[in-house]
Amino acid sequence: MSRTVNRKRRSLLCAMLLLAACSRSDPQAALDAAVGNLQTALEKKDVSAALALLHPDFAAQQPEDDREWAKRTMTALFLRYQNIRIIALLPKNSLDPLVATRALTEAQVTLTGAEGLLPDSARQYRVSLEWRWLDKQWKLIRLQWE
Repeated sequence: MSRTVNRKRRSLLCAMLLLAACSRSDPQAALDAAVGNLQTALEKKDVSAALALLHPDFAAQQPEDDREWAKRTMTALFLRYQNIRIIALLPKNSLDPLVATRALTEAQVTLTGAEGLLPDSARQYRVSLEWRWLDKQWKLIRLQWE
């Protein structure tokens, strides 16, 4: 009886330690999740979710209000294409070793749009995303593409 109780206690203790380890804030895992969340929001055509990932000082390669530009651009693409797919080739998410609140994502991205099952449009870009840690989460502050 006491062996069974001790095993249960040890199992419970191990489970608690595993949960505590998993719940710790891991900046790299949070960055990977933020990148994945951005891709998911865009593919699901969820403007609100994508905008929620943008830093208040978000800037892109536009001479206008970048948040408003992002919203208009997403809305136009989402209305034009029934299906949107983002294929990131060789994505690299890295934390800035000198500034703990800064991270970068670089990738070759293929963006496809389709009215039906087969893509009507496909374009390739080299993208650079700069992230900032804000309110315990990564927010996209800069977007550049070629």
